Amino acid sequence: MMSPKRSPLDSLAALWRRAPRGFTPATGQTPHTVVWSENKWRLLRFAPATQTFATPILMVPSLINRWYVLDLGPQRSLIEWLVGKGHEVYCIDWGTPGPEDRYLTWDDIGGRYLGRAVRTAARVSEVNDIHVLGYCLGGTLATAYVAAFPEQIKSLTALAAPIDFANAGIMTTWTRVPTFDVRSLLDAFGNVPHQLMQASFDLLRPTLKAAKAISVLDRAWDDEFMDGFLATEKWGNDNVSFPGECYAQYIEQLYRGNRLMTGEFSVLGRPALLSAIKCPLLALAFAEDHIVPVASAQPLIELAASRDKQLLVDRGGHVGAVVSRKAAQRLWPALQTFWAQRD
Repeated sequence: MMSPKRSPLDSLAALWRRAPRGFTPATGQTPHTVVWSENKWRLLRFAPATQTFATPILMVPSLINRWYVLDLGPQRSLIEWLVGKGHEVYCIDWGTPGPEDRYLTWDDIGGRYLGRAVRTAARVSEVNDIHVLGYCLGGTLATAYVAAFPEQIKSLTALAAPIDFANAGIMTTWTRVPTFDVRSLLDAFGNVPHQLMQASFDLLRPTLKAAKAISVLDRAWDDEFMDGFLATEKWGNDNVSFPGECYAQYIEQLYRGNRLMTGEFSVLGRPALLSAIKCPLLALAFAEDHIVPVASAQPLIELAASRDKQLLVDRGGHVGAVVSRKAAQRLWPALQTFWAQRD
């Protein structure tokens, strides 16, 4: 039996009922404890009711987005799904930098903070080694750290992580123009305002908001779709500013200098050579990713010395492929299989 045809007015009425003014979807709901906090960042621990796997997983999200994209809500949470499979999971919550954090460097965040997260997770779980997953810029942070500090790393998973910044799409073009004066930007603002960064991401796909509006009108009657859409929109607009000095290094050394690829990048004085990565390695990229193209993520596999390494290219975009309903059918099982086989 065919479902009745819905008019635009039906969809608008459904949308009004589903998302009244002030409605905020619940996110980050998987039970957890805080096992470490320092300055603005915290290390969250998600413990399974029955632990099936011995090696915990540390998740490193991007600096400019909230951690709960990995715990977006029931049925859309990678963390919830992994905990349900018997994995112990840790996740870094980078917090919200204040004006006093403008001088934090890559060494502070991607060296000292990330190193303490690795060591704390291993200590709390009473293990020698841990799996590390980095998402987006978190994948760049994780990759550079593992290249410089391979100790206590069981495996590395780079999820939509930019590595070759010469092939990072239109953002490479934007950041390399002579008129982009990074130091003047920091002199004016201290930290890079999240509103400015969000506007830049919007310019990558100027018609995206219109496309989203049409999708909502088409499917406002679908409660399951609306739950996911509103949660994702909440996360996508809940951004944080980028610590100033770390941002300057990010632009000057990576986007402009491409130092991960040339072998000139370092973390806390140690060379971060991709050829020094020898642990099991999984890199994932998405065919429709307009933020981290496949060509930017793939070189990690080509340059790492790991004998156990693989590249998976899936359908979808930078965010949707990680949190959509289809992620539980394709991406999440691929991740879980990788870790389970190397437990």
